[in-house]
Amino acid sequence: MVREQGRPISLGRKRWLRFKQNRRGFVSLVLFLVLFGVSLFAEVLSNDRPLLVRYEQQFYYPLLRMYPETVFGGDFETETDYRDPYIRERLTSGGNFVVFPLNPHSYNSINQALDRPTPSPPSQENYLGTDDRGRDVLARLLYGFRLSVLFGLALTAVGTLLGIAAGGLQGYFGGRLDLFMQRFIELWGSMPELYLLIIFASIFKPSLLLLLVLLSMFGWMGLSDYVRAEFLKGRNMEYVKAAKALGVSNFTIMGRHLLPNSMTPVITFLPFRMSGAILALTSLDFLGLGVPPSTPSLGELLAQGKANIEAWWLSLSTFVVLVGTLILLIFIGEALREAFDPRK
Repeated sequence: MVREQGRPISLGRKRWLRFKQNRRGFVSLVLFLVLFGVSLFAEVLSNDRPLLVRYEQQFYYPLLRMYPETVFGGDFETETDYRDPYIRERLTSGGNFVVFPLNPHSYNSINQALDRPTPSPPSQENYLGTDDRGRDVLARLLYGFRLSVLFGLALTAVGTLLGIAAGGLQGYFGGRLDLFMQRFIELWGSMPELYLLIIFASIFKPSLLLLLVLLSMFGWMGLSDYVRAEFLKGRNMEYVKAAKALGVSNFTIMGRHLLPNSMTPVITFLPFRMSGAILALTSLDFLGLGVPPSTPSLGELLAQGKANIEAWWLSLSTFVVLVGTLILLIFIGEALREAFDPRK
């Protein structure tokens, strides 16, 4: 414990203060959390369904519930197309009104009223233009950013848990277990990951779950080496020997004593691992090995930009979102590395 102005400060509090002193990293963390928080409400910000409809003295909430066209004076029992000129006129006349999101387009809605070939440049109706199928680029960027971050978080969490478990077992027990697992890691690490992804993509239907499983099978090995080294160093400490003498079980010692003291490399590598996961998903989507075609994806937009080189808004907007996200994560990782540096 150290003291500041007469009050003791814990090690965690000291690290947090050191992290805040790195202004670039702290601002990057705040900005990233704000952007991610905004993307969680993508359906409210960008959707082809209205937020609120007042029709014939009654209120309707299309964002939460599906209403057939007959409710608003249409002829069909199917879901209402709120962009249809006839429906739009009925919802905005005679004291009725409709409230649309800030961007009245969803990630899969096609703009049928375009007066130019797709992909169309930015306009007042589509702020960042449309892709080659007439879908709004801003909506696909918003939904794609959320999908990439959520996938990165999931892959980072799974890979971190597997890496901690494997490295902890190796470092604590050592001996033949450590020797066997090290040889297994060498063999498993030499597997052609991209070829395996191509094979599985041709056998199974592409999905986020399949990508998560396949990438998690290889994403734990880098972290396990650092955890293994920390456990190897800590298992001979006096407090560990004292716990063993008192009859404490091995897994209790690993979870309660060794693991908290081995979290420094785990925490400092989290932003870098997450940026790698986002980049992996984008690369696979760019190659056509990622998520299904209808799913909003940054890699799919980059592939469209490559196929339509004259549509600069596709490549430029996706490049800004992707590179900006990676830069923020890298700055956060650098600040964490300095905050957890034992030399400081």
